[in-house]
Amino acid sequence: MLPILNQLRVDIEILENPYNLPIDQLFEMAARINKKRSFLFVSKILGKHIPIDPKTGILIGALLANRYLEIVKGEHSSLRNEMVSAFMNEIEDSYCEEPFINKQINPVIIGFAETATALGHAFYQSFHNADYFHTTREQIVGLEPVITFEEEHSHATSHRCYVDEALLNNNREVILVDDEMTTGKTTINIIRSIQKRFPRDMYTVVSILDWRSEENLEEFKDLERELGITIQSVNLLKGRMNASGSPNIKYQAAPTVVPQASQTISTIFIDEVFPEQLTLMNFSSKSWEGKVRHVPYLKETGRFGINSISNSKLNQSTKKMGAYLADLRNGRNTLCLGTGEFMYIPMKISSYMGSGVCYQSTTRSPIYVDNHDHYGARYGLSFPNPDDWEIDQYVYNIPPYRYDDLFIFFERVVTEQDLSPLLNELKRSFIKDIKIVFFNGGLVDE
Repeated sequence: MLPILNQLRVDIEILENPYNLPIDQLFEMAARINKKRSFLFVSKILGKHIPIDPKTGILIGALLANRYLEIVKGEHSSLRNEMVSAFMNEIEDSYCEEPFINKQINPVIIGFAETATALGHAFYQSFHNADYFHTTREQIVGLEPVITFEEEHSHATSHRCYVDEALLNNNREVILVDDEMTTGKTTINIIRSIQKRFPRDMYTVVSILDWRSEENLEEFKDLERELGITIQSVNLLKGRMNASGSPNIKYQAAPTVVPQASQTISTIFIDEVFPEQLTLMNFSSKSWEGKVRHVPYLKETGRFGINSISNSKLNQSTKKMGAYLADLRNGRNTLCLGTGEFMYIPMKISSYMGSGVCYQSTTRSPIYVDNHDHYGARYGLSFPNPDDWEIDQYVYNIPPYRYDDLFIFFERVVTEQDLSPLLNELKRSFIKDIKIVFFNGGLVDE
């Protein structure tokens, strides 16, 4: 039984834990400010809501890839014991970076925005021959998504996929990567969307946690029969859960008084320091109110599709960037903060920045904040998304005085005015040295 704020509780029963991973290393619980679902499994290994060693986020993708190899392909990797030991013992220098799944296995891998963009990318890195893209909540000007689907329980429900349709117009296995499945409805929605336009025989669903009930599992079997497909499931922890109670919580107003903490703010443009290392995609975005931003995206994030051929270059580039930023650290304890869907590249760079580095990301998810042990959101900051002020963003679990310095990573440049609410909120964390890292500041050619 997992109590949440003494008003809501979630009872769980563990059915499968193939690598014997300690549950208390995987997640904590929190209450969502969301009428559609009142609770949240707050991952301690994703690098979203809770800070992690960035190597852990990369390692967990490799562990899932190894489990995929065992379950779907019936093979065993010699790296299994090494990876499990690294996870259990938090061995900093032992995590899987090189691909170990052979070239004959050639899937299309899709990570779910926004929480699993880095997890999907880390999973994909284990393949010698795969394609990867992640779904997005972004609206891209001049492009029509090849598929769309809904995530009903989410705070932001619509997903879009902006890739060349040739990537899906085939009969390759599609692997869907998410951090957690509670009912599996989102997965069913994307499978229906893909199958309608690009029918195929096989899908694999990969998640760290799988809480689907017998009724939910039967819905997947019904879908297999209806569409004439096979759906394989891969996870690191499988069980049953039941939520009871309904806490009466509302949006929490931020404190009106902001500490007058001093901040040193500096700006770094990665595209100026490493002009040949990243590829810009000249697409503009449109906000929810229709405002167009003419700032390029990065191809390497996977939003528009990438192939394993490019992985070696990205690994080398992020290693160079990590070494460069490591020299700019100002203290022993450093927080690296990804933003929204832009998670994997910042996490990868952070893994090369030395010891004492933690990584996490901002999020769209409104979570009730309560400062007590074993609760998943002990501290919280809220601010308008610097990329789109119509969208609220949050960052959790940054205790006051915990970090000496902070690196905030943005895929696309934003103005000082758009950044000011976030920087103002960060004063509550008393981080004196803040570095804003933009990966491109150019304008789209019109």
